[in-house]
Amino acid sequence: MRIFVTGASGWIGSAVVPELIDAGHQVVGLARSDASADALTAAGVEAVRGTLDDLGVLRDTAAASDGVIHLAFKHDIAFTGDFQGAAEADRRAVDAFGDALAGTDRPFVLASGLVGLAPGRMATERDMPTIDGSPTSIRPATAQAVLALASRGVRSSVVRLSPTCHGEGDNGFMATLVAIARAKGVSGYIGDGANRWPAVHRLDAARLFRLAVEKAPAGSVLHGVAEEGVAIRDIAEVIGRHLDVPTASVAPEAASEHFSWLGAFLRADAPASNTLTRELLDWEPTQPDLLADLDKGHYFHTSATTD
Repeated sequence: MRIFVTGASGWIGSAVVPELIDAGHQVVGLARSDASADALTAAGVEAVRGTLDDLGVLRDTAAASDGVIHLAFKHDIAFTGDFQGAAEADRRAVDAFGDALAGTDRPFVLASGLVGLAPGRMATERDMPTIDGSPTSIRPATAQAVLALASRGVRSSVVRLSPTCHGEGDNGFMATLVAIARAKGVSGYIGDGANRWPAVHRLDAARLFRLAVEKAPAGSVLHGVAEEGVAIRDIAEVIGRHLDVPTASVAPEAASEHFSWLGAFLRADAPASNTLTRELLDWEPTQPDLLADLDKGHYFHTSATTD
């Protein structure tokens, strides 16, 4: 298959690309800079210059492909105050892909998220997000729009990724927690730290995206979850041990000051099941779990910024 991948040079995409190529697929990647284009070319990818705002490029490239995996998102503006703008740009891109693929029965796989889906209980692939018109519900609404493309002749699926997609080179939530603990001199968790996050290694996630584009039925919801729930306190204890700093509770009212923007996410209790995904696609995670990955030490060689 000739597969168009957005975000092909990103954290997840750079694992998805070799997974696809090793399985015999041809990959076309969206590149928004010369540096990204060069990196994709070096990885054996056909680079197409453009951004998520270049809707004509997205439509034409999707129409010339056998399937699309959409991983890109404007994280640069989302995390600097314009989440709504990033989410709206993402929706326009998704609509462009839907128009290009309608009536073809070709696959379209979207990366989405799990946090907030079913607070305080085990979320399953059958759970659907609440769409209330708020800025934060734009992304879940986009995922629902992708699933609805099944009625327009698109083999659409949504991969809901764990909030921590870990591995060497990760600069996301786990790296940020390490950086905060290093800066504060304490590895913290909120309240009793019993709240849980699902987790998945990026290489296991990459294999799931390949399986989804190859054979997920139209309208499938998939969970990129290897561990259903890892207690935040357990994560903090491993970080504290590696940094040789104490582990301590942070009061909920002080979480925003201590953890900055991460505080809003870190208080979530968001366990999630992977049972239906594993059964549907015969997907079996094989990479190290989150705590074992942290214990490898690579998260402690460099630190993410905390602002």
